[in-house]
Amino acid sequence: MKLLAGLGNPGRAYEGTRHNVGFDVLEILARRAGQPVRRQRFQSETAQVTIRGCPSLLLWPLTWMNLSGAGVLAARDFYKIDTADILVICDDFQLSTDTLRLRSSGTAGGQNGLADVLARLGTTAVPRLRLGIGPVPAGWKSADFVLGRIAPADKAGMDVLRERAADAAEDWVALGIEAAMNRYN
Repeated sequence: MKLLAGLGNPGRAYEGTRHNVGFDVLEILARRAGQPVRRQRFQSETAQVTIRGCPSLLLWPLTWMNLSGAGVLAARDFYKIDTADILVICDDFQLSTDTLRLRSSGTAGGQNGLADVLARLGTTAVPRLRLGIGPVPAGWKSADFVLGRIAPADKAGMDVLRERAADAAEDWVALGIEAAMNRYN
């Protein structure tokens, strides 16, 4: 089984914000899988799907972004999923809005939700898919920027990026990290 964890903040107040693009990508994957039944477990909302023939678990942590690792760890331990079979999908304000970045390991790069996942799993060798939402405009605090809504002028471009990210996640499931990195980085 593969575990795809999309990071974001729960609640209507955060829908449509830059920080919730990880949730948005999971919504696309759920739609493509025929809107499977969702359950609340592991301090998260989950949906079991099949992606290109592979059983997969979509996981939306319902903790705040900075505590996202709790749900990922609980699901990993319950299903006995190898860390290499976990994909964390999150925003990155250091990447421009037309950029995807897949990596098999590395630091959190300032993304606090990803940092919590890495700390709780006890390794930096966790595959991740980052969606560019930046750069932070001059004079803005990064927290205000990531929690801000996507501007109407940027919506079409972000819609394309989220669909590409869902494609990349599906390729990661079916082809593995190296092939997906070669295709999308």
